[in-house]
Amino acid sequence: MAHHSEHKHPVTHSRAFAIGIALNVIFVAIEVTYGLIANSSALLADAGHNASDVLGLVFAWMAAWMATKKPSGKYTYGLRKTTILVSILNALLLFGAVVAIGWDAFGKLKNPQPVEGMQVIVVAGIGVVINTATALLFMKGQKDDLNIRGAFLHMAADAAVSLGVVVAGFLILSTGKFWIDPVISFFIIAVILYGTWQLFSDSVNLALDAVPKNINIEKVREFIETKKGVETLHDLHVWAMSTTQVAISAHLVMPDGGNDEFIKELNHDLKKIFNIEHATFQIENKSLEKSCRTDC
Repeated sequence: MAHHSEHKHPVTHSRAFAIGIALNVIFVAIEVTYGLIANSSALLADAGHNASDVLGLVFAWMAAWMATKKPSGKYTYGLRKTTILVSILNALLLFGAVVAIGWDAFGKLKNPQPVEGMQVIVVAGIGVVINTATALLFMKGQKDDLNIRGAFLHMAADAAVSLGVVVAGFLILSTGKFWIDPVISFFIIAVILYGTWQLFSDSVNLALDAVPKNINIEKVREFIETKKGVETLHDLHVWAMSTTQVAISAHLVMPDGGNDEFIKELNHDLKKIFNIEHATFQIENKSLEKSCRTDC
């Protein structure tokens, strides 16, 4: 006898994505223009990083929308897994931005070039405001959704990057040392890598159906085994269906069998305690199981 339960609570953050994308597209255009005028490696690096983040936001928004689509045809779980795939893509975009920033900064470090410090300060200062405001739009959702967390990290990293560029501008003005511009870019790289590696490793784990890190599978096992009527269980699996939804399946050995009320209560408790929304259980009668081993 199999019992199955499913609840859907998609989170799209559509307004946050729309505002974030619009603000950053405008800012990237401004930053590229003044980065060329000021001849600033750090400013152009920041622009490249912002451009990758715009793509990241677009992909994350698309994934959040696709996750709301109902199961159909061969996609019996719908398209929820796209949120995990996009979180991997976002991390790869950030790694790509790191390579581009590092390449440009290395060239400028070997051959320092004049930089217009004040223009760098003003433009990067605008970036701090825009990126901080955008990150705040995703502040709440990033704790529960890896895809939203990716968007938050993109914007938070951008704010840190822009702040670093502001500092570079002030140092250039006060010291006249143009090598400061590419050196700041390497600090920017460190900030991006620090925030991105965890996102990437978490995303890959979810893509490989690992148990989400916020769930202790042994505690789940112990909890189910304490339920009245459950003698033991086996074939326990817990995995992520998306960046927000977790699934569980297990075979429960129950000598007296189970009933709908038992399953309903178990599903409710798993949702409340472990935030597991999608449950599938196979109930096995122990005496029948023993008989089958002997005669089947």
